[in-house]
Amino acid sequence: MIKFVIGALWIVAVTIGSIFFAFSATGDKGDTGERAYLEGLEYYKTEIVSVPVIQKGEVRGYFLTRLVYTVEPEKLKKLELPLDTLLVDQLYTYLFSNPQIDFSQTDTLDIVALRNGLRDSINERVGDKLVEEVLVQQLDYLTKSDIRDNALRRRDANGGENRPVLR
Repeated sequence: MIKFVIGALWIVAVTIGSIFFAFSATGDKGDTGERAYLEGLEYYKTEIVSVPVIQKGEVRGYFLTRLVYTVEPEKLKKLELPLDTLLVDQLYTYLFSNPQIDFSQTDTLDIVALRNGLRDSINERVGDKLVEEVLVQQLDYLTKSDIRDNALRRRDANGGENRPVLR
């Protein structure tokens, strides 16, 4: 019985010691001015946005994306323009003002530069650091032929009823 009590006390002492050590190791080290990564931010997810890719005056395909923006809640309250309108407008503005971004060349596409450039352009337009981070949920590029092939497959799946008939 005494061995049981001593063993139980040993387990309690080790547990309390490990908890104390864990809290002291991760305790407050003073305010460094930086907050934890994305702490206290609101996440705003856009619908799928389709942007035509125009090269040499012709639509070559469509860039489809769904983005998640992390925004400051206090700064969001001060915003007079609806957030979704601002984000979509700035996405179009950024992509059309940077013709060097070529979505058809997936091996040379720099996603990090795209995200950071979009974030910086939104913050510059607002005049404050509204957006902390731009996260990519979906990113696709469809050529015109991809879209045409998908439309034909859908028509064939419906028994070809929607296929135009030449007379």
